[in-house]
Amino acid sequence: MEDIYSKIASKGIEEYDVISVKWNDKKIQGILLPKYAETSKDVIILKQNSGYNIGIKPNSIENITLISKHNKRKPTKAKKLVNQNERITSEAKEDVKGKIAVMSCGGTIASKVEYKTGAVYPVSTKKELSELIPEINELSDIAFIEVMNVLSEDMNPRHWEIITKSVSDAIHDGANGIVLLHGTDTMHYTSAALSFALQNLPIPVILVGAQRSSDRPSTDSHSNFLNAVFSAEQNFGEVGVCMHASTNDTFAYLHRGTRVRKMHTSRRDAFKSIDIPPLVKVDYKHKVFEKLFDYKKRSMSEKFKSFSKFNKNVALIYYYPGMKPKFIKRLNSFDGIVIAGTGLGHVSTNPFGDKFAIPIIKEINELTSSGIPVVMTPQTIYGRVNMNIYTAGRMLIEAGVIGNGANWIPETAYVKLSHVLAYEKNVKKIKEKMMENVAGEITKRSEVLDS
Repeated sequence: MEDIYSKIASKGIEEYDVISVKWNDKKIQGILLPKYAETSKDVIILKQNSGYNIGIKPNSIENITLISKHNKRKPTKAKKLVNQNERITSEAKEDVKGKIAVMSCGGTIASKVEYKTGAVYPVSTKKELSELIPEINELSDIAFIEVMNVLSEDMNPRHWEIITKSVSDAIHDGANGIVLLHGTDTMHYTSAALSFALQNLPIPVILVGAQRSSDRPSTDSHSNFLNAVFSAEQNFGEVGVCMHASTNDTFAYLHRGTRVRKMHTSRRDAFKSIDIPPLVKVDYKHKVFEKLFDYKKRSMSEKFKSFSKFNKNVALIYYYPGMKPKFIKRLNSFDGIVIAGTGLGHVSTNPFGDKFAIPIIKEINELTSSGIPVVMTPQTIYGRVNMNIYTAGRMLIEAGVIGNGANWIPETAYVKLSHVLAYEKNVKKIKEKMMENVAGEITKRSEVLDS
């Protein structure tokens, strides 16, 4: 029996054409998506303007009308970075020149569903990406590079080094913008890492992810990706994170790479800028790139620099009531420690001799005296470290704890210390470099923001 796609083809309608389907006295318009081998032959799949996919059985279809043919932009062959320690091949260099380089590191946004078994597989070619998000061929000329396929929770500083070098290579090879597909759980760690590693950016570097997979009706992958590609074409010269601004599909926010954090496990608007507004409101559908807060533009005069090394032996710990001194003592095997302290940046110091208190100030003193930098950050997420106000804070300053006056996010402070320690061993210089604002991670003033 001839399937529905063959019947449609006889009318001159091809995959990715915009069509109108009338069925059961209803009309719906959308992009005709490819027929997957695992999908029933008796269903056509349309991608609607909302980004949602819908399947329609042919026995209920009354009429199919061609609205417009798809843009047959010549596809760019994807190149995979097979050896992650080497430069992209010369053949791949030609691919990225003048294009938006879409670089896949894994995550939900870079995955597709095999409908027969329900298993999820990574997208590894531009063709597969086009099948998920057909509009990319009309929005921009892209090249696709699979850098790695790593679950977000498996990311670590070694991966940041590989990603940094891959992005740096694409910049040197003439890419007009970078879109980095990444899992959402640790995307703000990677965005901070790239913010410190890539200086004087001549093009935008935009990280994007998805909270919900492409097979779900409420997927955010479609809108997030297209807004990220649109952002990568703009006069923007920072590392940014582009994600849903609300639970609706209306527009996205572009957040600074060092001041963004995932603040919800599953909401589509999980990513929030901390202590500053989002940098830009983005709406690819209406060509909106509206500035909300100061950001750097493409650096055309300063030389682009890449510092790809990270120390892999740094710890980030959250202080909690009852933390034992022996736990702190055992941290002497690390090269650096970041403590997310309570309130203004505190841990138990017991300055007034309470008999039940369990102070850890002695052990912190021992760490700093041995040359291990200890950095303070607020576990409240919002706000600034101020260790001048209370006795506990002043004792921590005397112990050599770094961070007084900083309003960095815990994850950003951790990434920054990892980066600084890869290049500096002198404790005094480490403190100076940590307290120097490099990529907007420390602001002079805290913005008053709406809740």
